[in-house]
Amino acid sequence: MAKSPIDLIPFFWNYGIMKTETALEVLGALSHESRLAAFRRLVQAGPEGMSVGELREHLDLPPATLTAHLNILRAAALVNDQREGRVIRVRANYLQMNELLGYLTENCCEGKVSCVPATPCVPRKTGASR
Repeated sequence: MAKSPIDLIPFFWNYGIMKTETALEVLGALSHESRLAAFRRLVQAGPEGMSVGELREHLDLPPATLTAHLNILRAAALVNDQREGRVIRVRANYLQMNELLGYLTENCCEGKVSCVPATPCVPRKTGASR
């Protein structure tokens, strides 16, 4: 594939922390209805996350299907998991989510002060009031 003149500018396709190819991978991982639903449910669950079994029940997916979707979300660094005895607990990776939001909103409104994108998500602890 021939390079365009823009490709000759160092780091043109690298915005802030997240590179364009990483953003494409993350967006691709979220581009399926079940994966998006799983990720959104984990974001809602907060920093404690939820067991794979709880997530499967919430989404009403067969175990093998959920496993395949979680593998894609893991590969995009959108979720982390941890074994707790016989249970695997899955958590949203808020850092990766916030980097994607930063990538998408970088230079929003050409830097005008009147246009300020939302602040990064900071998960609340369980039971915290709004």
